[in-house]
Amino acid sequence: MPLRHVYLDYNATTPLRGEVRDAIIEDFDIYGNASSMHEAGRLARARVEEARRAVAALIGSAAGNVIFTSGGSESNNTVFQTMRRLASAPNGAVLTEGRAGIITTAIEHPCVLNSASYLKSLGMDVTFLPVDEYGKIKMDAYRAALNDNTLFVSVMMANNEIGTIQDIKEIVRLAKEAGAWTHTDATQAVGKIPLNVDELGVDYLTMSAHKIYGPKGIGALYCRKKAPLYPLIHGGHQEGGQRAGTYNNIGILGFGKAAELAKKELPEYGKKIAVLRDKLREGLLANVPTIKINGHPVDMLPNTLNVSFPGAEGESILLSMDLKGIEASTGSACASGSLDPSHVLMAIGVWPELAHGSIRFSLGWGNTEEDIDYVIETIPPIIARLRAMSTVACCNIGSLSKANE
Repeated sequence: MPLRHVYLDYNATTPLRGEVRDAIIEDFDIYGNASSMHEAGRLARARVEEARRAVAALIGSAAGNVIFTSGGSESNNTVFQTMRRLASAPNGAVLTEGRAGIITTAIEHPCVLNSASYLKSLGMDVTFLPVDEYGKIKMDAYRAALNDNTLFVSVMMANNEIGTIQDIKEIVRLAKEAGAWTHTDATQAVGKIPLNVDELGVDYLTMSAHKIYGPKGIGALYCRKKAPLYPLIHGGHQEGGQRAGTYNNIGILGFGKAAELAKKELPEYGKKIAVLRDKLREGLLANVPTIKINGHPVDMLPNTLNVSFPGAEGESILLSMDLKGIEASTGSACASGSLDPSHVLMAIGVWPELAHGSIRFSLGWGNTEEDIDYVIETIPPIIARLRAMSTVACCNIGSLSKANE
């Protein structure tokens, strides 16, 4: 009998929706360069602008404020390099006068953490805010970090590993009072929770198509009107001179269709996926002794569940689940090659041994109640077997059960 296949790694990437695939196939025959003025080019450009409107509508933006990029990493890098330019003299040296301070958090995606670290190496004043045990930034520390030198604040809307959602509206309000530009990496939030850029007040917002059942290699950056933006990629006049390169029509059209579907189905998504996530959470708590749920109990993505299994190693859990047809993750897919414990779990106070035994389950449209029943049935014997084989003593974990009460 074939194994049941259960995909629970939607935060890493999502499968292409059938409707998106059909839209991409249809675009194969739209061969014109969207920058060309002839009929084939105009047709291609019309498709690009149609997709731009759909992506903009998903975040409550005007279409003209959406710039297509190759993905979330490029969007984030573009904003950080813009801040570098704002703080730099013509020769590239960081100015000592004026603003050169950056505030971000200790739990950002690696492309933000590494961008911030790079600017710090150039002499910019970078603060990595601490978070509490649930992954919420410590607001007292944030208020204390804001000052007359603060140029830029970047805080992710929803964490990719533990699902915790930040109060971006309040974070932006305080930053604006200090005169700083603001950015949120909303890659994991877009299409999963309602958001509106005007309500949030952000100057920049990052998103990526492959997180909402669109194609890989295409993303977008929202840039508020009059907010500064320097191109990361220099070349032609595309995207109003803000992002050079021949338009990726196929990717852009797929992104537009995925955004259209995400906006339409957002209310249903939040209800259905949260029910399945809660069923998985309660099933694991009831059937696997002494586990710890990581992340905020309320302010969280509807599809994300991060669980620590003391006495079992994460890679072994993943391999054992994979043999049973269950696919999940130990954390960020972008850090899967690292042997270090998750920087997110370390930041919320999970000790290294426990962090190494943590699994991220991220659900999506393809999951069913039968899938969740299968996972709840399959995981307990896996954990029991791994714990019996483990050389790690299961001491100092008895109190963990209280954290889940």
